Amino acid sequence: NKVTFMMRNLFGSVVLLHLMGVCLSQFPRPCANSEGLRTKECCPIWEGDGSPCGALSGRGFCTEVLVSEEPNGPQYPHTGVDDRERWPLAFFNRTCRCAGNYGGFNCGECRFGYWGANCAQYRESVRRNIMTMSTVEQQKFISYLNLAKNSINPDYVISTATRAEMGENGENPKFSDINTYDLFVWIHYYVSRDTFLGGPGNVWRDIDFAHESAAFLPWHRVFLLRWENEIRKITGDFNFTIPYWDWRNSQSCEVCTDALMGGRNSLNPNLISPASVFSSWKVICSQPEEYNNREALCNATGEGPLLRNPGNHDRNRVPRLPTTADVDFAVGLPEYETGNMDRFANMSFRNVLEGFASPETGQAVPGQSTMHNSLHVFMNGSMSSVQGSANDPIFLLHHAFIDSIFERWLRTHQPPRSIYPRANAPIGHNDGYYMVPFLPLYRNGDYFLSDKALGYEYAYLLDPGQRFVQEFLTPYLQQAQEIWQWLLGAAILGALIALIVAALIVVARRRWKRNQRRKRALSNGERQPLLQSSSEEGSSSYQTTL
Repeated sequence: NKVTFMMRNLFGSVVLLHLMGVCLSQFPRPCANSEGLRTKECCPIWEGDGSPCGALSGRGFCTEVLVSEEPNGPQYPHTGVDDRERWPLAFFNRTCRCAGNYGGFNCGECRFGYWGANCAQYRESVRRNIMTMSTVEQQKFISYLNLAKNSINPDYVISTATRAEMGENGENPKFSDINTYDLFVWIHYYVSRDTFLGGPGNVWRDIDFAHESAAFLPWHRVFLLRWENEIRKITGDFNFTIPYWDWRNSQSCEVCTDALMGGRNSLNPNLISPASVFSSWKVICSQPEEYNNREALCNATGEGPLLRNPGNHDRNRVPRLPTTADVDFAVGLPEYETGNMDRFANMSFRNVLEGFASPETGQAVPGQSTMHNSLHVFMNGSMSSVQGSANDPIFLLHHAFIDSIFERWLRTHQPPRSIYPRANAPIGHNDGYYMVPFLPLYRNGDYFLSDKALGYEYAYLLDPGQRFVQEFLTPYLQQAQEIWQWLLGAAILGALIALIVAALIVVARRRWKRNQRRKRALSNGERQPLLQSSSEEGSSSYQTTL
């Protein structure tokens, strides 16, 4: 079975690579070298036609990066001290621009929601509640997580130094291999890390390119889409989607069991149960103060076990988990952003959902964590630190549900893109700002739109008929699909047995009839002289021998 699984995944990966090209993530290997840094160009060759960006096939072309010049808010007063400013110009000023439905750093794949060699096929996937998935599906998800944790990513590397430390002409490139799961942990760390200002511990903390302002929801939407695509690539499972955990009205961590995301260790409540595969995981990027003191980036080395102690948190900060009423209140707020568009914004849907404002009044509540933030604090471990929170796989389930609430708000209010802040949001959050640290490039405002335009949907937001199919019928169909070889074999074996039994019955019946005829023949033979008494001796008799 293991060999079959491995061969199927290998074949699926080859097919997926053919259809989609390379995957999406941080620094593409073809650009992570002295030449790429010196020329500041990242326009890799697409193997399909041997040209940069697939230009010969009309997939895209290499062009200058034009960044937004709109002013940022007052929260970050510095200029020219952080590689993430005006992303990605500190590293590259020329990248691939893809045409039509093509995507990827070399235009060798498709944009979200599209498939096929020419990216002309639209396909919609459905993200489902992990609690309603079958045991087989849950186990598959966990095995995919573990595979990602133990597979070095073949296409991307991470930066282990600032651009200045790599030399003016890139003569000292500092990039490192990383496994696929930790690649996304590092991305989440890098987008939220503090700015180094020079000298040990001298940092600017009031900066985050993916939290505390407008880009919080679009950025994490792209993060999940890219993570989803990466898992599809390494497993060959085209149907994979990230499940969500609907935590409304929860009193405990329902997914914290050995069968799912790992139960509590009976000897140390801060650790994961040894019965869970996650107990052996090592976390990365979990020591921000150490990095600040050393003026160094996280280099993705292991830093100890995954920590989690749900419920044993500061209850003054998080008195309870969010309720259905809290979510409904947030969805009902008509304004996406207000005021300075930061964590102090009042009556802002984004700020209430992110968890810096009350889901009962809409007013900012410094010192408390609600909604999204409350789940992070509640987990009381690796997930409770922003920069290292993605180490805990519950992060994915949690953010998938947050994304679904964002989707509910979009469907309820159907906002035009013009309400997304074009200027004066904190750095990294304006409409035209490219999301840090993604390559290829994505603008924040381009993902302020419904999930259907991106090729996915949430099961609980489907109409009743579709929801029944996805949550009740689909699990059984997928289980049948997973064991169809055995079902086919059993059917064939059953048919053979039925044929053999039928043949035996026919043979037995014929023998029985033959015996009956013989008995009658013997009986008839005793009377034959009387029947053959005839006045014409020697004439043929009508009684033939049976």
